Amino acid sequence: MTTTTGRNGRTLPTPGAPGGSGGRRPGSAEGRTPGGFPGAVAAEWTKLRSVRAPALCLLAGLAITAVFTFYYASIADINDHPVQPVGNAAAASAVVTQFVFVVLATVAVTSEYTTGTVRASLLWVPRRHRVHAAKALVTAVVAFLGGTGYAVVGTAVAWGAFDGRASFAAGTTLAQVLAVGVYQALVAVLTVGVAFAARHAAGALSILGTLLWALPSVLLGLGGEALTAVNDRLPYGAGDHFMRAGTDAPFSPAAAVLLVAAWAAAAHAAGQYVLRRRDA
Repeated sequence: MTTTTGRNGRTLPTPGAPGGSGGRRPGSAEGRTPGGFPGAVAAEWTKLRSVRAPALCLLAGLAITAVFTFYYASIADINDHPVQPVGNAAAASAVVTQFVFVVLATVAVTSEYTTGTVRASLLWVPRRHRVHAAKALVTAVVAFLGGTGYAVVGTAVAWGAFDGRASFAAGTTLAQVLAVGVYQALVAVLTVGVAFAARHAAGALSILGTLLWALPSVLLGLGGEALTAVNDRLPYGAGDHFMRAGTDAPFSPAAAVLLVAAWAAAAHAAGQYVLRRRDA
């Protein structure tokens, strides 16, 4: 270690020399900090869990799932509907609970633009595609876990409310629970892309509300084979065919989930394009 002698006679390490204050190199064991994509993911997870909004969203979704699935099963029982897989109640509830993850993912992106902290995020992770991908991954994992949890709770609630108007098969039920989780994860990725493109919560929620609920409602309300075919290729229309069982679908579950994934990929690409092209 190189040293110098100060005015008071003390021996001091030379700055920049090994052991001195400037001796930590970026790749040294002492100065190493998580970086790259894993570091970006860790940062996004810390941001998400450090605020109350995500937890409140998830709790609200749990309550909505219980109410919706009980109502769905009760109506099927009262109206003497044909026996159907019990998991269909949880699958049907996704039309409402998907907006829990839409709000969660939208806030995760747009809150940083509102407060200006997005600049700090991009300084710490200058490769912008990593910030975008990290947010998409973290919110997708949360949505998958939340979606599967909702599906389990919804299936349990609906089983009693169906009162014999539902069938239970372990394989089918497990597949539907996982399908709900996958759909909600893709919705989260779709939302992150739209939110990065819009940069404002109101704009993002308007686009997503139209795409995931308003437009399908109008198309199904107007009816007709052509409009129904269009709805089947929208995110929720395709997702509904993926999640439900025992219904006549225009295409296979695999094709349905690929359609939802294509929508998510398109939104992801649009969000990355805007993030790279525009100043924060």
